[in-house]
Amino acid sequence: MTVTTSGLTAVRAGVLDYAAAWDEQRRLHEAVVTGGQGDTVLLLEHPSVYTAGKRTEPWDRPVDGTPVIDVDRGGKITWHGPGQLVGYPIVRLPDPVDVVAYVRRVEQLLIDVCAEFGLAAGRVEGRSGVWVPADDRGPERKVAAIGIRVARGVTLHGFSINCDCDLAFFDRIVPCGIRDAGVTSLTAELGRPITVTDALPVVERHLPTLLPTP
Repeated sequence: MTVTTSGLTAVRAGVLDYAAAWDEQRRLHEAVVTGGQGDTVLLLEHPSVYTAGKRTEPWDRPVDGTPVIDVDRGGKITWHGPGQLVGYPIVRLPDPVDVVAYVRRVEQLLIDVCAEFGLAAGRVEGRSGVWVPADDRGPERKVAAIGIRVARGVTLHGFSINCDCDLAFFDRIVPCGIRDAGVTSLTAELGRPITVTDALPVVERHLPTLLPTP
């Protein structure tokens, strides 16, 4: 299923193996770079997988031999799997390319999605992603992660938002290299089930936030 809003095409790709999704990202990236395709966002779930960005340290990785796929995005190690909505925006950035401004727009998209479900989340200075503030339930908790790459002016990789995933998968790693904070999900924070199916139309509605304002 595809949905087009404000010149962005959102593709609901269902459950897709990480390697297959990576191949599709590269295919779309080449098409967007050469002008054969407009800005496109893949929205999907992965079977359970750990991926390590370029800044991953050896001690961030699982100690139990769990396989890890090394990828060329920024950031460190994270988990993707059932119950987590992953978005891969393949979009052309305006020249001159401002990667930080793009990351801020991705963050804002995720903050707005959380707010629509009734969860107050925001940024933490010096850390990427979207966070629930520290409270009597625990320290700051990441509900959505961001890891991107820009090549030839067009973005790759993207974001993930934890809907109703099994958070125990994050216990095997140091998620995003951060030891003094937790990981959470919309379901865990709101005390009611929020599924990927619930989140998909909300994320699609906010995708135009990825584009710079004229």
